Amino acid sequence: AFRISFKIKERFASSAVFGLATMIAFEVIVNIGVSSGILPTKGLPLPFISYGGSSLVCHMAAVGLILNMAREAE
Repeated sequence: AFRISFKIKERFASSAVFGLATMIAFEVIVNIGVSSGILPTKGLPLPFISYGGSSLVCHMAAVGLILNMAREAE
């Protein structure tokens, strides 16, 4: 997704894709840190894995936006 954000020529779309990818990557990094014991537990669900309806819906919407902006940029 970060590569996609650099390929998009529109400034808003590029920033949106970069922000959404950063959000998902941050949650993954925090979950890895909690699982390995480096960070204290925060209660963040693991994207696309953990049980939770609203989290799954938000992450799927983020991926849908990223894919749509990537398709529009081509």
